[in-house]
Amino acid sequence: MRILVVEDEKRIADFLTRGLQGAGYAVDIAPDGTTAIEFIHATDYDLVILDLMLPDMDGLKVLERIRSRKVGPPVMILSARGQVDDRVKGLEHGADDYLVKPFAFVELLARVRALLRRGQPAPERLQVADLTLDCVRRKVTRATEPIDLAPKEFGILEYMMRNKGRPLSRTMIVEHVWDMDYDGLTNIVDVYIRHLRSKIDDRFPLKLIQTVRGIGYMISAGQGSHGASSRTGGRTAGVSCLASATSGASRVRCVSA
Repeated sequence: MRILVVEDEKRIADFLTRGLQGAGYAVDIAPDGTTAIEFIHATDYDLVILDLMLPDMDGLKVLERIRSRKVGPPVMILSARGQVDDRVKGLEHGADDYLVKPFAFVELLARVRALLRRGQPAPERLQVADLTLDCVRRKVTRATEPIDLAPKEFGILEYMMRNKGRPLSRTMIVEHVWDMDYDGLTNIVDVYIRHLRSKIDDRFPLKLIQTVRGIGYMISAGQGSHGASSRTGGRTAGVSCLASATSGASRVRCVSA
């Protein structure tokens, strides 16, 4: 999941970035209201953490711009303005939560998770075949066996499982899991997919992560062993999926590789 932090004080912005990234979220930083509005128009964020005292405009104006969109992310105001009137004004302008500085990060993280649960109709537990991902406890099991994943691996798997059966391009995965500071090649996704396959697919007969030719990857149990390579007699055999468009509809067809 991707979070935008609108904060002009670098020390606080860096602190929030480290903490949220450590919790598995992709984080972008906007140091002023103008940048925040540009980012919000360019990217679909899952949550915005918004300071009110910005160098170029009041944070409430940023909030108004967010709420003027047909579909906008939940917004948590994080501000030193702690009077009752300030909190009421922020909530009446459309904020979903209001936390006063100074704050405890554990409380902020709990509020972030609560807002994401409220904003996401998707279940807290995701399942594809016998693979289960607990979004709140950040635990993954396959056939009841615990699987240890690095933060980026967890982020990619969660994104794929929330979109199971849907082909995802490398660019889509990078934009969702990495922050805007990442300017490397999208083939980093291939490296992480190999890591994921080694952990959740290689030891199991049913392969879940599938390669979609010309697009990227998807996770699905519907094709049996399709899409991920299985090792037999020292050789690699597998099935790849081919995306095509027919009458404006996107279809995925799996063929022997």
